This record gives sequence, structure tokens and C-alpha cells, in this order.
Amino acid sequence: MHDEGPNAANPAATKPRGLTTPRVLAIGASTGGPQALSLLLGKLSPHLDNVPVLIVLHMPPDFTDVVSGHIQRATGRVTRAARNGEKIRPGEIYFAPGNRHLKVARLERTPILLHCDSPPENFCRPAVNVLFRSVAQVYGPSALGIVLTGMGIDGLEGARVMVEAGGAIIAQDKASSVVWGMPGAIAQEGLASAILPIETIAVHVAALLRKRTAGVAA
Repeated sequence: MHDEGPNAANPAATKPRGLTTPRVLAIGASTGGPQALSLLLGKLSPHLDNVPVLIVLHMPPDFTDVVSGHIQRATGRVTRAARNGEKIRPGEIYFAPGNRHLKVARLERTPILLHCDSPPENFCRPAVNVLFRSVAQVYGPSALGIVLTGMGIDGLEGARVMVEAGGAIIAQDKASSVVWGMPGAIAQEGLASAILPIETIAVHVAALLRKRTAGVAA
């Protein structure tokens, strides 16, 4: 568990940098994740028309429908476990299915979602690393990753790949996290463009998405 490092008390750590207008949001979470996701996506919902949201949440397989149903009620958007081979649709929210990795690939020029039964990573299946690496490959600098509260370091290696591909990562701060393992690892490695309280993440991402909406309208 990573308990030290920059947090919201450090202004230099919380100042967003290197953030561009995203074409996809990829989110990883574990302990405390359902509540954090509900708060974050509930506030972001009005701004999600033009981007898909892809989520890996560490949870037992039987809870996927329960959590996705709760998020759908919070957002008013189509929210469910991703289907193998389906096209990614803007404005919809997809969860990795229980005990399956979730990957993004391209079918010709169309991004699609794939299930994967490869071994667990960091003892996790689904793993944030698997999703983040594939998002980096397909979306490159147009990808925004968000790492929320959770135990362990899943997402660290994938976040590094996303940053190397030109994408950006936002990490939840220590004070608003139930466990500052996953986001803390991102912060300690200097991979985060911003380290923010959960409510402030929503504000900053909404501002980025409003830019994309304005660009689409233009």
C-alpha cells in the first residue's frame, strides 16, 4: 500500500498540467470505487455525450450488474458490462465483466471492446493495466485515464504506457480516497497530470469535455 507522497495539501501536486481534450475516459478503481464512481460520473453525466467511459472496477463477478445499475441510475446513461466484440459508442458507460479483462481494439477504423482470459495482473482480473495499455494503443494522446481509490498498484504500469503514448492521467487525492494505494502509486511515480479530490476531478474533466462539445458543435 502506498500511503506517502503528494496529496491535495500540496498545491504543486494538484495543479493540472498536460491535459488535452479526450476522446475516451478510462477509469480504474477498487476499494471505495462504487461510491467514487457514482459521485464522479453523476457530476460528469451532462458532459458525456461525445465520449465513451470504460471502467475496470475490482469486484466479484456477481456485483457487476448491481454496480452498473447503480451508476445508470446516477447518470441516466446506458451503463452495463461490456459485450465481447461490440462497437464503442459515445455517451455510454462500459464496465469490464467479472473475471474478464477488458481491452480496446480496432476493427478496421472502428474501436471495439474485447474480453480477454489472460492471467491476472497484480492478482487482478479484470486489471486496470490491461485496459489502459489497450486504450493507449488505440487512442494515444486522445485518452484520459482516471485512477480512483483502491488498494494495491494495479493501473501503474498501464498509466505509464498511456503517458508514453501522449495521454494523460488524473489521480484521486489521498484525503478523498478510502485507500490511497492505486492513485498513490501513480502520484509517487510522477505520472499524474493532476492529483485532485473526487469532486474536483469532475470539475476539471467536465471543463475538458465542454471543449470537445464546443469543437463538435463548431
